Amino acid sequence: MISPVEGSTAAVQNDKTAYNRFLLLVAGLGGLLYGVDVGIIAGALPYLEATSGLNAGQLSIVVAAVLLGSVISTLFAGLLADWIGRKALMTVSGILFVVSIPMIALSHGYQPLVLGRLLQGVSAGFIGVVVPLYLAECLVAANRGKGTGIFQWLLTLGIVVAAVVGILFSVRVEQVARLADPARLLAFKDTAWRSIFWVSLPPGILFVMGSLMVAESPRWLFRRRKKEAAYAALLRSRTSDQADSELREMEETALAEKAKTSTGAQVKDSLLRRKYVIPFLLACVILACNQATGINSIIAYNTNILLQSGLSDVAAHWGYVVFTVVNFLVTLGGVMLVDRKGRKFLLALGSGGIIASLICTGLLFGRTEKLRVDSRDAVQSMVSADQKLTLVYDQRVADGLLNTAGTAAKAIGSRPTSLIVIYSYGDFRAASKVARSDERAAQPIGIARESCVPANKVVAFFSNPFGNLDAARQAPLRIENALITPVPSTRNGWWVAITLFVFMAFFAIGPGVCVWLALSELMPTRIRSNGMSIALLINQAVSTTIAAIFLPTVGKYGYSTMFFAFAGCTVIYFITATVFLPETKGKTLEEIEAHFERSQA
Repeated sequence: MISPVEGSTAAVQNDKTAYNRFLLLVAGLGGLLYGVDVGIIAGALPYLEATSGLNAGQLSIVVAAVLLGSVISTLFAGLLADWIGRKALMTVSGILFVVSIPMIALSHGYQPLVLGRLLQGVSAGFIGVVVPLYLAECLVAANRGKGTGIFQWLLTLGIVVAAVVGILFSVRVEQVARLADPARLLAFKDTAWRSIFWVSLPPGILFVMGSLMVAESPRWLFRRRKKEAAYAALLRSRTSDQADSELREMEETALAEKAKTSTGAQVKDSLLRRKYVIPFLLACVILACNQATGINSIIAYNTNILLQSGLSDVAAHWGYVVFTVVNFLVTLGGVMLVDRKGRKFLLALGSGGIIASLICTGLLFGRTEKLRVDSRDAVQSMVSADQKLTLVYDQRVADGLLNTAGTAAKAIGSRPTSLIVIYSYGDFRAASKVARSDERAAQPIGIARESCVPANKVVAFFSNPFGNLDAARQAPLRIENALITPVPSTRNGWWVAITLFVFMAFFAIGPGVCVWLALSELMPTRIRSNGMSIALLINQAVSTTIAAIFLPTVGKYGYSTMFFAFAGCTVIYFITATVFLPETKGKTLEEIEAHFERSQA
């Protein structure tokens, strides 16, 4: 027979378990929103492009607005998290996401569309800082890895959901296209891209509701000198013994800082203080290297990569779905292992596997890219008097261009080929879509000034800060490269797909799960929010730089060069993880901070 005391203890323990699960659910919804922010535009963009009447420059701004919004909000996320609290900022980020959806889905013009996407980006930037920060400060040490891992796991689910929704609408669009009614097809495409955005609204609403029901971060409350409230917040997820122990550690840390201040050993909290420098730099290196693996570009251009590796259009699209599913499933494995094997082990394992898979992908592309030829002079001669070019790239045109390339084209023979044109108007450069000579009913390559020259000086600054926009509006079209590459075999395409699946698996089990943990755990409490903002800003700067150079680099030097460069950057990641990163598994945040303070001493 169970005694009343035992029954009461069990009930209290069940309540704490239920609350911890609820915490993980709310954090997971934050990750889901982040993933939807990243992936939703890929499925909606083709239909938006067909129905909105926006030009290429405007569409680029619509796509990039999320990144811009995220960069802006990341700058201030740490300050806001310190000012209004972690819980309040989570609620604000959810509300911004919820507001952005109807603004986008109901828009009938360029400006509301961009504003809605900017709000989505602001929401993503806040979520990327505040949710890992909140989890690190609220969960017990034994569950901290699992909690932050679930954030990443549901982030990958958001990307999968976005990809599956895009596939479902593409099937329906194809069914309507068979009716041979252009007006009906156009109307359905307009409905399709709006519906894709509406689908992402319910998770946002649930996240807002959940964020209102969780407790504030106990460490934020303690820093605000609300000791009783901090203790009450600790008790919601911990036993009284655990809560007493952690509160004692917070008090000891605060007293130590106060003692240093009173003796003049500490003038002010600064990121340049010696005990902060090493963890701050480690977090920045890990965040930068995480993007330098090429993960965002490989996700964004996955279908294009598979197409150029030798797969058909349908196979490439399904390959992308499998790619996202691998990410989702293996991330679950990382969540289960992160508190058992530790962060250091998983980061070393993941980065090592990434290096091997990227080298293999680069070698597979290199076999055909070494045969590419440049027919820029022949393509330049096709430019019209109004400085435009329209080129239908079929086998006949391909043979004609290869005949002008001389002996270098003999190695290609009569194989199907792909063509990418790199062109410029003045100081601004762009690349055409990749066209294949064996693709039936393919859209022609269209090159015009508006597809390259920015619409205004703001966009021009981000495209080329030193470019002369006025001169570019009058400059002639210059074909810098017209690169013809033999299309690899389907077998080669599947081998590339497999290496990318392996890449995704190693990323998901290591860097994908551990990067948010490294960011939130390494930073000492006093600089955690602002330090996380700066590190994430560096992360996004690296991501933006790679996105800016990816297509021009691939166009001019090939995918093999890009993949080898990613592998080289990941070597730095591997060395950092294996040599310099301490293991933080099972340690409280105060114990981690004490480790770096001892190492500095």
